[in-house]
Amino acid sequence: MRNKEIRELSDEEIGARISELEEERFNLRFRSATQPLEDPLRFRVIRKDVARLKTVLRERELEGKDRTSTPRGGTGETPRARAKAKTKSATAAR
Repeated sequence: MRNKEIRELSDEEIGARISELEEERFNLRFRSATQPLEDPLRFRVIRKDVARLKTVLRERELEGKDRTSTPRGGTGETPRARAKAKTKSATAAR
């Protein structure tokens, strides 16, 4: 599934799709124990699709919350900005 397709789905549809993929993954895992699989890379595709679906759900969850709160570090900076500042101060100290 493409991100564009996923974003067009409702939260309930995404949840249903996750359940379908998890069930398919279970069936594949069960079948792989008893016989060789026709498409063993299907495991990877399913895993990545589930991750994409869960990412969109999480993004929607965060959009619904107050966006004025600070990131986990509490400084108001993103982790990337903190790392960049740390690198700049380390090179300035040399």
